[in-house]
Amino acid sequence: MPTFTLTVNREPRKVDVEPDTPLLWVLRDALQLTGTKYGCGVGVCGACTVHEGKEAVHACSISVREAAGKSFTTIEGLSAAGDHPCQKAWVAEDVAQCGYCQPGMIMTAAALLARKPDPTEAEINQAMSGSVCRCGTYNRMRKAIQRAARAGR
Repeated sequence: MPTFTLTVNREPRKVDVEPDTPLLWVLRDALQLTGTKYGCGVGVCGACTVHEGKEAVHACSISVREAAGKSFTTIEGLSAAGDHPCQKAWVAEDVAQCGYCQPGMIMTAAALLARKPDPTEAEINQAMSGSVCRCGTYNRMRKAIQRAARAGR
């Protein structure tokens, strides 16, 4: 089996997996980083969102072959203490209900705020449009993003 090297949460990691293995399964199975969730497997629900550099990407849609040599951040690497402004705002606004989609939503929101520190409501809606929450916590999620933006000012 081939060996691939990628950087995950600022650490170089080597994995021995098939080249077409999705990054999602590399993170969850090979690296035991289970915060990144499997939702749909086709890149439309957002549960598997991680950062490639500073961009939000769907880990289920990237093969380890494509990921090799690149740098990724998972929810575990967003903040060692769990105190990223988005994480704190999610708690303050009581966003999570079942919580399954929340890591992907937080990663999407963090990428949005990194490139747009004071997003409009329309920009929030656009950025989060690829995140599906079966519990329907969208209003609390929007409030949390606005709170995190205020905290970053």
